[in-house]
Amino acid sequence: MTRPFRRRVFYLPGFDPMPPRRYRELFRQEARKQAKVSGFDLAMEKPGKGAGFGWQTHARFPGGEARTRFDVLVWSDLVQASMKGGILTTYAQLVRTAWIYIASGALRRLMRLRRGPVLAALYPVVVLVLQLIAAILAALLAGWTAMDLTGQGWLAAILGIVAAWGVLSLAASQDHRLFAYYLMHDYAFTASLRGAYPPELEKRLARFTDRVADALAEDVDEVLVVGHSSGAYLAVSLMADLLRRDVGPHRPALTLLTLGHVVPMASFLPGAQRLRADLAFLSERPELFWLDVTAPGDPCSFALCDPVAVSGVAGPGQRWPLVISAAFSHTLSPRLQRDLRWRWFRLHLQYLCAFDRPGDYDYFAITAGPCALSDRFAARKPSPGRIAVPVGPGLP
Repeated sequence: MTRPFRRRVFYLPGFDPMPPRRYRELFRQEARKQAKVSGFDLAMEKPGKGAGFGWQTHARFPGGEARTRFDVLVWSDLVQASMKGGILTTYAQLVRTAWIYIASGALRRLMRLRRGPVLAALYPVVVLVLQLIAAILAALLAGWTAMDLTGQGWLAAILGIVAAWGVLSLAASQDHRLFAYYLMHDYAFTASLRGAYPPELEKRLARFTDRVADALAEDVDEVLVVGHSSGAYLAVSLMADLLRRDVGPHRPALTLLTLGHVVPMASFLPGAQRLRADLAFLSERPELFWLDVTAPGDPCSFALCDPVAVSGVAGPGQRWPLVISAAFSHTLSPRLQRDLRWRWFRLHLQYLCAFDRPGDYDYFAITAGPCALSDRFAARKPSPGRIAVPVGPGLP
């Protein structure tokens, strides 16, 4: 009897304060949908004790069986800690973050690439400024009314402040619908050290690297690291740190899958020398296979932008990443496209979800199927729309 294909998957989320079980339940729901479309069977199981947060799958595909253990590389606690600031802190972050992107020239460089993610970056600024204007107008109206009724300047000032704070507090309470505060915290976290990783994030990356290194010593056929959104550039640094070690020639296939990346938002900042060096280093390594998947239909990612090339660090020996499109316009039915229209955050998660007209990109076949990423895409060419214009600051 042929042994099932064995794989370890390490999933690195983006800037997300939600607990990691969100990704387990998303996988469970979407795998069930994809199985009906693609004709495979997949069962989910709990991992062994002491294995960290994750799950296991046993899948039967037309091409064979596979067993996969999934681990979520959790940094949501760091995200939560960075979002603890209140209203005044958020507005201070707005001013500081906007200044860093404008004064450094990063915003100007970003505007030469895709408009979608730049507009997404400007969205929280516009919304927060409009909320502030509404608060000022409320303060003026309350103050004038109080002056007309009482003639007491001190009372008018107090009522104006209360009215302004009430408007800002009400707006903040609705951020689960608007996401302005969330996005502002996201960009502020990236720009907090002008693109350098905070010390606590560096420590977490070192722990992640140790876990992936340990998996390379296991009896598996593939070790796959998946990075989504801002987790994509963290996955790049993780893999670069891993390959700077002596991982040895006899090991499982080592593969990297980056999804919906926003690399330029970080790599274009002046303090991101570490990330740019990691991109340059990883792009030339023969020890791995790196696939980058984006889609023009995802307004929150830099679709088809080669993260190495656009950052200005591509050398003559560049071989990675292989840049392809998830082609939402072809892999999602017109009905599903209509359902997802204007749902920007859901579209940004689509890479982790089921496609009702799947192409060669199929998240569940890649992560739980019986074929290594490097074999599945060995003959694939980059998508014709790949953008490789060097726009970023490059290396010193």
